[in-house]
Amino acid sequence: MNRLAGARFSNALIPLSFLLALAAGTWWLRAAVELPEISHDSKARHDPDYIIENSQLRKLDAQGRLQYTLTSKEIRHYPDDDTTDIVAPSLAHVGTGRPTTTMSADRAHLSEDGERVDLHDNVRVQRSATGSRQAMLATMPQLTVLPEAEKAFTQSPVRITEGDSWLSGVGMHIDNTTLTYTLDARATGQFESPHAKKP
Repeated sequence: MNRLAGARFSNALIPLSFLLALAAGTWWLRAAVELPEISHDSKARHDPDYIIENSQLRKLDAQGRLQYTLTSKEIRHYPDDDTTDIVAPSLAHVGTGRPTTTMSADRAHLSEDGERVDLHDNVRVQRSATGSRQAMLATMPQLTVLPEAEKAFTQSPVRITEGDSWLSGVGMHIDNTTLTYTLDARATGQFESPHAKKP
């Protein structure tokens, strides 16, 4: 198996802070609408105890500036296993002096303890263009995030594009503490120099 360790396509390829924000935002919404426990005879059924539709959560910093906006089509919490399903999550992170990065998927699943977030179907990480960098797009069908450990991984195919440059492989591990991104197998790519002359 070929491995390409430390492949850094950009300074913030897959910002795990966004995924942490996704988990934190979901837990915040859960606490904000916490309902009193009601005894039910059918505890074994996997039915939601609350549903939130067309939600939007905005996170501000200490100075009142917008940090990120988390939107979703639907959030469902299930009391039998204390898990949460999110339909069409989209997180747009806005940092001072930094390009906007948006992470989205068709659906997400948050574990009972909040320590694992599984993003599924059409997972996309988009970074807007800057004065010196073109827009970046990373796509994959699935991504598992471990927020507390600041790590993420997938066994599925990954493709990253930035302008005419691209990088692809199968399987990827991300360690945010060391800022390393490791493609597990079949790593291949083409990189265009920003100083290359156009024909």
